[in-house]
Amino acid sequence: MEKNLDLVLVSSNPENPVCKLMNYGKYKFEQAKREKESKKKQKTFELKELRVTPNIEEHDFNFKIKNARKFIEGGNKVKITVRFRGRELNYVKLGEQVLNKFAEELSEVATLEKKPLLEGKNMFIILAPNNK
Repeated sequence: MEKNLDLVLVSSNPENPVCKLMNYGKYKFEQAKREKESKKKQKTFELKELRVTPNIEEHDFNFKIKNARKFIEGGNKVKITVRFRGRELNYVKLGEQVLNKFAEELSEVATLEKKPLLEGKNMFIILAPNNK
């Protein structure tokens, strides 16, 4: 009597290996189905970046705040980068104030994940959405 079953190695322990008689195609299908189901439950996010200068004007600042708020409410993290060009690098404190102002304005929808950090000619912070 032919049942079209396969002998599958379940545990490859050297002392006592375990094998099972099963339909291998069906087993692989169900395993892929479980994997796909677990991926559905994972929450993915993107890291959106906004670039500003240390001497940003009020209107531009408000516009960037509006965009950052939209990204955060969409469930994404936001990286706000201040780019220093030329002699602006002498005014690092000004850039830090801009970043702190961003964090303060968005404090009701986001938490500061990374403090202002200077890397080369860029200083940045990362804001993550608040847990609801």
